[in-house]
Amino acid sequence: MEGNYVFRVTLQIEPAVEGVSIEPASAEPTVTCYREAAEPGTEGWLFFRNTLWRGEIADQAYGCDLAEEWLELPVAAVDFRELQVDEAYLEALKTEIAADLDAFNAETVSAVLSKYLGSSIHVRSA
Repeated sequence: MEGNYVFRVTLQIEPAVEGVSIEPASAEPTVTCYREAAEPGTEGWLFFRNTLWRGEIADQAYGCDLAEEWLELPVAAVDFRELQVDEAYLEALKTEIAADLDAFNAETVSAVLSKYLGSSIHVRSA
């Protein structure tokens, strides 16, 4: 079972020494960051509920703080791209969600997935 959150992260590079400059004034390379998704039902599995809304980062400042922790680099922006999963992960996720729909304030598993992940779930073959 495998799942990964995929983010597009814009890093902010600034000179560390006074008197040194770079062009443009702040170079911002963009990278793709993969964060392992916790197995459904285990600690951290509700990351999507606590961080995303309709397939977007719910709080950009918080998202940048998280990405800075993961990369130990200054981050200018972060965007959620998708949740990449295999079939087993998706089925386990749906099962865990169905077990407590009230925690998501929703009536169906599909509503939960749409509410937090939008259409940003990519199922990959094993």
